[in-house]
Amino acid sequence: MGVFLLTIELISYLKSFDTPTISNGLDLFRGKRSAEGFTKLPFVSANSKLPPIVGIAKTAKIKASSPSDMTPDLTSKIRLDYYEYMSKKNLIHKQAPSVCLIEDLDWPNLIGSFWGEVNVALHKGLGLAGTITNGLLRDLDAIDKNYQVLANSIGPSHAYVHVLEFGGTIDVHGIKVHDGDIIHADQHGVVIIPEDALSMIKEAIDYMSKKEKHLIDAAKKPDFNIDKLRIAWKKANDEKWKGK
Repeated sequence: MGVFLLTIELISYLKSFDTPTISNGLDLFRGKRSAEGFTKLPFVSANSKLPPIVGIAKTAKIKASSPSDMTPDLTSKIRLDYYEYMSKKNLIHKQAPSVCLIEDLDWPNLIGSFWGEVNVALHKGLGLAGTITNGLLRDLDAIDKNYQVLANSIGPSHAYVHVLEFGGTIDVHGIKVHDGDIIHADQHGVVIIPEDALSMIKEAIDYMSKKEKHLIDAAKKPDFNIDKLRIAWKKANDEKWKGK
């Protein structure tokens, strides 16, 4: 069976749902609930009104609490190499934008922000779909309001922040992310969509939405009571999943 691609059409569909809805759909893909594959701690959002971030993970690690032990030339080279890495498209999911995920190794004692007016402008200009980090965010009034950053918290300084490495496995708020993972994220947090799940995620979301609609519609009616809940509950459970 071939790889199911993250196309422009599918990205548009996935962006129309919040991340908890995607998480519900992934429960159907797995055939059970899970305690893995999603972040465990809250984020602050640069702009909670933006749509979800959907794309392919590009990963890196930073540190700000102490100066780099590399030479200035090497520090600068790594930073430029990092930007080049971030700008490259995934070779398989060529239509999908990249998503920047950065682990701040100072966590939980965060010192300096990598994310502010300059890096938001650079990453947006390079085509990134958004940023997720366990680090800090600053320049709230100056950053581009159309670029989403989900950060651990807010701080005033960049301190000694520098890029240490990129392209490897990172940990951001309890989720292990690899270069090339498919990401869905919003102010609720982050989930990784397994590549195999792309073939059925639309059907899973539609199914879960139908189940929930029975309950929500019933609850909004003025004559709602426990008997009406029982009826709606049965209708919801009578919806049959025809997928995996």
